[in-house]
Amino acid sequence: MEQMLNEAWQVRQNNFPNIIQLDFPAKTKSISVTGTECLLKCAHCNGHFLQTMEPISNWQENLDQEIKSCLISGGCDREGRVPVSRYLPYIRGIKDSGRQINLHVGLQDEKEIEQLSEAADIISFDFVGDNETIREVYGLNKRVEDYILTYLRLRRKVTVIPHICIGLRGGQISGEYKALEILKELGAEGLVFIVFFPTDGTLYADREPAPLEEVIRILCKARIDFPDIPINLGCMRPKGRYRFELDRLALRSGVNRIVQPTPGVSALAEEMGLEVVRGEECCVL
Repeated sequence: MEQMLNEAWQVRQNNFPNIIQLDFPAKTKSISVTGTECLLKCAHCNGHFLQTMEPISNWQENLDQEIKSCLISGGCDREGRVPVSRYLPYIRGIKDSGRQINLHVGLQDEKEIEQLSEAADIISFDFVGDNETIREVYGLNKRVEDYILTYLRLRRKVTVIPHICIGLRGGQISGEYKALEILKELGAEGLVFIVFFPTDGTLYADREPAPLEEVIRILCKARIDFPDIPINLGCMRPKGRYRFELDRLALRSGVNRIVQPTPGVSALAEEMGLEVVRGEECCVL
């Protein structure tokens, strides 16, 4: 792993200025178009992460002047689609208020993508590289090809940033390397990595995150294979000692941004010769 870390760091040094952005996204509001409802009840989430999001119907009451952008997501229907197109009048209202819009949409057809592209500044898209993972985690009768098709359709209309959850299949590495292989062929404007962690009330509540060394190998592989695009470590990742170690090794693997870093990351970055820039919005904005 040490060799991969050194190679990944050198790739970063060759392609980017010595700047690391540490994001504390207090000025991005997370909004759900379905409230707390999700029909899929996925094995890793079961609707848990919708609980802290604001319902879109109340957006005007919940967006104070400090909010500069919104992540708009929600629960999925039984086809793996977040039904954002039904709420386009609300979304356009938010956009017209001067906020940037990051839509998290799931699988969508061409007609819906055409509509969504008019409202979104950027789209976040969960990309999965393994058919068994799709079935086990999401309970969907879909294949990797369905994700590729949606991704290509999105890219034709709007900037889309693929997100890869490392260890999505209950902490098991299953399709992450394949996802990188596919995206290397298709192209990407950036990558966001998140890391599975067990959540109470889910099918995977008793699992463990993927081994830290495997997570770092994937981050290094991404940096080496995608030498000149931004790679971000997103907010969804384990807490505690695992996060502490992950953040420090992620710096060495050449990521460009870390969301909600653990204490000490800023000092370590400066020791490594990086200038620290503080961000206050979602990492894809």
